[in-house]
Amino acid sequence: MDLSTKRHSLAHIMAQAVKQNFPEAKIATGPDTEDGFYYDFDFWDVEFSDKDLKKIEKSMKKIVSQGQNFKKFEVSFDEARKILDKMGEWFKNELVDKIESWDFKNTEKLSDKITFYMNLAKWGKVSDLQEFLKENNFESFDEMDGDQVKNLKFIDMCTGPHVKNTTELDANSFKLARVAWAYWLGNADNKQLTRIYAYAFNDKAELDAHLKMLEEAKKRDHRILGAKLKLFTISDLVGPGLPMFQPAGAIMRKELEDYLWELHSIRWYDRVWSPHLAKETLYETSGHAGHYLEDMFKVHGGTSKEDFFLKPMNCPHHMQIFDDNQFSYKDMPIRYFEPATVYRDEKSGQLSGLTRVRSITQDDGHLFCRVSQIEEEVKIVTDVIKEFYTTMWMTDNYWVSLSVRWENKEKYLWGEDVWQQAEWALESVCKTNDLPYKRVEWEAAFYGPKLDFMFKDAIGREWQLATIQCDFNLPERFNLSFTNENNEQERPVVIHRAILWSLERWMWMLIENFAWIFPLWLAPRQAIIVPVMPMFDEYAKKVENELKGSGIRVSGDYSTDWLNKKVRNAEKMHNNYILVVGEQEQNDGTVSVRNYKTKDQTVESLEEFKSRILEEIKTRSL
Repeated sequence: MDLSTKRHSLAHIMAQAVKQNFPEAKIATGPDTEDGFYYDFDFWDVEFSDKDLKKIEKSMKKIVSQGQNFKKFEVSFDEARKILDKMGEWFKNELVDKIESWDFKNTEKLSDKITFYMNLAKWGKVSDLQEFLKENNFESFDEMDGDQVKNLKFIDMCTGPHVKNTTELDANSFKLARVAWAYWLGNADNKQLTRIYAYAFNDKAELDAHLKMLEEAKKRDHRILGAKLKLFTISDLVGPGLPMFQPAGAIMRKELEDYLWELHSIRWYDRVWSPHLAKETLYETSGHAGHYLEDMFKVHGGTSKEDFFLKPMNCPHHMQIFDDNQFSYKDMPIRYFEPATVYRDEKSGQLSGLTRVRSITQDDGHLFCRVSQIEEEVKIVTDVIKEFYTTMWMTDNYWVSLSVRWENKEKYLWGEDVWQQAEWALESVCKTNDLPYKRVEWEAAFYGPKLDFMFKDAIGREWQLATIQCDFNLPERFNLSFTNENNEQERPVVIHRAILWSLERWMWMLIENFAWIFPLWLAPRQAIIVPVMPMFDEYAKKVENELKGSGIRVSGDYSTDWLNKKVRNAEKMHNNYILVVGEQEQNDGTVSVRNYKTKDQTVESLEEFKSRILEEIKTRSL
């Protein structure tokens, strides 16, 4: 059985348990999530907190054991309103109005009916609503009063699907996690509701493994480590979601950026640069103004009095760079690379460390090519992705989502032949490069198919990181073209690609993935010299200068602290190598080396040590 169905059913059961314990609570929405589910409630004047979770969880386990049947029925919009009025569930009633007018973004109206599920225990053999009503001498819900409706074990407006019977669920497979706040329909102008989050899996073993992973994740929290190691700073004066990188963090970002450029430059990419803002007309042309303007930052010129927007993505700028050239088919493909910062007005409540920010530095790239070149260009990007993630030791158990159209092809831009060729090209790359891919129907954007690369970190968490997306839309909107063999204007295809998604997000992943011990080539503090006593400072400075001259990031602790304290301080800041020098080392021209990662201790000549770690840096060894 599909795990999302189990999670959705448990969300339904949690709502039932809440109504049992807090009859006056009103229910809102409760979807399944990546690791469980949540449900939003209005508890009125009752203060609901984490201490109430045990009571709700106990009631849920009892419901699971009762063998309640989930029974589905569909009614008209007006009938749905009557049912919800009797139940006093006005949040759901508002949803009926929205569904009827279809006041939701980027979705299609699928039905003219409203779906309900009811839970039956006493009437477990009843197959549908009509039989239930008949058995209890009612022709319709109109004849039942509010209390009689509530006397059903539970009834909820819900699209489903659900399990057939609660005994199909493992009572030990879920755990209520925490209480949070959420606005009705995600709008800060609406009522604030209480959201209950829960974890849910197939069985207790999977749940325990997830809880263990969460415990390990707490130890690796990048917000704590970032502050402790002085990697980044978030200032109230600067603003939420706008991280600043300290010297140590800036070193790591620069190393990542340089490595990415190295991987692209040898594959004939050109580096470009674009400004951080643009006129609204650019985004009207690209189409973003019609759908994305509310998520953008508007800027008003103090002198010019002109209005601009901080760019939320680089694509429209890159379209203009391409358009300012007269390319022919002999020039194609054109490959642009720009690690640029973009800005998006994320909701304040969703901002957290480097995981969700308002200033996003994308390792952005756009390829302009012919339809016949899609396969080769995607293969080149795939090679970059595989090489980068192999360096990071993250190619175990990864998979690729191939997002293609579904059977209703009316909403997709461009013709059938182009789509077929693009989808075929992406799948061909997956097959010829032996990528572990899965075709996902209906996940393609209206402007083209895509590949999303899903990687797991050191503790088993899965993230969507790299992406390759075909785009037939922007070349059309910007009227881009090149001259083909017949001296005619031909429309290019644009391929969006990102290897890291963003430097901020990757830094968060990097900090937590490596749990403080960074690979030497990325480490901001590669080595520190610790003289045993001040009389050996001169030799320590000689060692420091020798290593610095070779490009090694090294410092020295010339304080008057005792040796043990110096070593502890060096370890706290996670220096990869701690070099202790005293009389013996000074006389022999050696260093006593402590490897922070392995805890090994060796004595090496300065030249041997320098040569060894330069090789470790050069090969980007882990």
